[in-house]
Amino acid sequence: MSDPGDFIRSALEYEGDVWRAQDVRERLGAGLDSTGASVGAVRGTVRDALRKFRSLEHDDVTALSSELWEPAVFEPRLAAVVLLQSRAEWLRGSDLTRLEGFVRDSRVDELSDPLARDVVAPMLAGLRGAALTRADAVLDRWEAEGGRLARAASLARASARSEHG
Repeated sequence: MSDPGDFIRSALEYEGDVWRAQDVRERLGAGLDSTGASVGAVRGTVRDALRKFRSLEHDDVTALSSELWEPAVFEPRLAAVVLLQSRAEWLRGSDLTRLEGFVRDSRVDELSDPLARDVVAPMLAGLRGAALTRADAVLDRWEAEGGRLARAASLARASARSEHG
């Protein structure tokens, strides 16, 4: 466990509410647990973590996102999405492998949709040349596979197009 990961997990546990946690578990289902922290608390916690741990670079952010994603708990996974959203300009085409794993394991649209719109799309918008060609091939494969991956590819491409004008 990293210090930033411990900070985020502890804060989400502290901010949690047993009744909200029960509601989230029942509403989302999909075998996801919940701390009961609000979306605002998740966003604020990530913001505070980025202020506290200012030295985080690309590899630290992507590793932290994987650490937060590991347990099947909604709020730390949402924190991973918010973290990646906040540093989307740092992401590279090679990060699509990790993001694909997150989409595959997201279980609910409340996680996969913001991953597609707010993480994959801005990453795509920043790619050029061969990197963009490779990323497009990955999204073509996602679309061909169907299901949650196809939905994510479609959302990412639509959002990336709208960012370009």
